[in-house]
Amino acid sequence: MHNIPIKRIYEPAAETDGYRVLIDRLWPRGLTKEGAMIDEWMKNIAPSVTLRKWFNHDPQKWQQFQHEYFTELVNNPVLKNLLATIQKHKTITLLYAAKDEQYNHAIVLQHFLETLPK
Repeated sequence: MHNIPIKRIYEPAAETDGYRVLIDRLWPRGLTKEGAMIDEWMKNIAPSVTLRKWFNHDPQKWQQFQHEYFTELVNNPVLKNLLATIQKHKTITLLYAAKDEQYNHAIVLQHFLETLPK
C-alpha cells in the first residue's frame, strides 16, 4: 500500500513527505528550484491549459472539472511514469501551488490514483 498525500508547495518540506513530486504545469511563483525541495516535476500530469483556465478554481465548475480532468488522466501518457514512481516509493507527496485548498487538481489526481485497481 502506498501513501499519496497532497500538500501545498509553499508549506515546509518534511521527512514524512517521502518522494516529493510537483504536479503543476507552471512553476510556482516566488520559489527557486533549490528552495522548492522537489524530487521530480511532472508538469504534464497537470490539467491541460485549456481545462485549467476554464475551471479557474470556480466551485460552480468543480464537478465538471473533476470529470474532465479524470478523462484527461485516463488518456495521459505521463500517467504511466507517475504510476512507476509511486511503485518505487512508499510515500509520494503530490505538491501543488494553488491557494484554493478545497478545489484544485491535486485533490482530483489523488482521488483518481486511489480509484485505480491495485
